[in-house]
Amino acid sequence: MKKIKIFVACDTTKIEKIREIISKTNNSKIKIGYKFGLEFLNSKTGRTYVSKIRNKIIFADLKLHDIPNTCSSAINAIKDLKINYLTMHISSGLEALKAAKKASGKIKIVGVTILTSLNNKALREIGFDKDVKKLVLHQARLASKAKLDAIVCSAQEVKLVKKVFKKEIITPGIRFSLKTNDQKRTLTPKKAIANGADWLVIGRDITKGNIKKNIKKLIDQLNR
Repeated sequence: MKKIKIFVACDTTKIEKIREIISKTNNSKIKIGYKFGLEFLNSKTGRTYVSKIRNKIIFADLKLHDIPNTCSSAINAIKDLKINYLTMHISSGLEALKAAKKASGKIKIVGVTILTSLNNKALREIGFDKDVKKLVLHQARLASKAKLDAIVCSAQEVKLVKKVFKKEIITPGIRFSLKTNDQKRTLTPKKAIANGADWLVIGRDITKGNIKKNIKKLIDQLNR
């Protein structure tokens, strides 16, 4: 089996908690990166802290969604963070995706498809008339056309996405058990890997409670 790659979702504003997460997830059996989202990067000390992290894989989950010029300008404004991955919504449109990719330099631009907190009912409420899978497939084609470096999609849609997008696939909504919390389209780590995911995004199942025990539980699940 290929070496498992995990982005640990650092969903907190507490620097001490981030230090604990980074320290206690370090291991030789799983490749670990760290995902920082809007909560941490918009906090008073979050941006500064991330700018000082060295020798770690950093995923800035900012989900840019704006006109082409604003997206490219935003990317230029955060290059001091030395991040490796940066998300933006594919629904920003082809021109914005191309502008982001052009401005990205060494940063990998990650196209976000339909959020894993949404299902068909939620999409209809927003005004979309396609079901989730059809919309995700359509967006994956657009990401490929824009030459993006990676895609975020539900693990349930990885096999579908791989038909039209040949680069890295990152899957949030990963749960050790059937408890979904605020997500709707979830899957277990082992099933996500079996579907072909390159990176799994895992938050509370790793960061809540005993982090080292949670990492061991993950490794045990994957080795069953």
